[in-house]
Amino acid sequence: MTTQTLPITDITHLIPQKTPFVMVDTLVKFSAEQLVSKFKILETNIFVENTVLTEAGLVENMAQSVALHTGYDFYLKNEAPPVGYIGSIKSIKIEKLPKLHEIISTHVTILHEFMGVTMVEIQVFNEAQQEIAKGEMKTVIAS
Repeated sequence: MTTQTLPITDITHLIPQKTPFVMVDTLVKFSAEQLVSKFKILETNIFVENTVLTEAGLVENMAQSVALHTGYDFYLKNEAPPVGYIGSIKSIKIEKLPKLHEIISTHVTILHEFMGVTMVEIQVFNEAQQEIAKGEMKTVIAS
């Protein structure tokens, strides 16, 4: 089994997304049931408008945090990260959009996982540890 010391700041080998579509940059915490990722909002981000990360960027950050959980799990088994997609969004509530240069922390809790379908609960926090978004979504590994 492969291991890597956390935090991991180069996560490019753990997710299928590539620049400029990467919306997560650090793996902070990992277990079978949870993951914490971080992401710094930069000027070059394709989802930044008027100095904030748009709703679409925030939802993509949530989904890529789930992909990071799956990718790191596959990495630990010496397998390539699978390609997946958002199967459905049960709910998303965005209280505040993160600003340019802010580092957000995304917390993923795995609710159910079965045959490549993962149901998760996600919370996003700003640097002041205020919850700025939360939701539930289902992701599916492409076969």
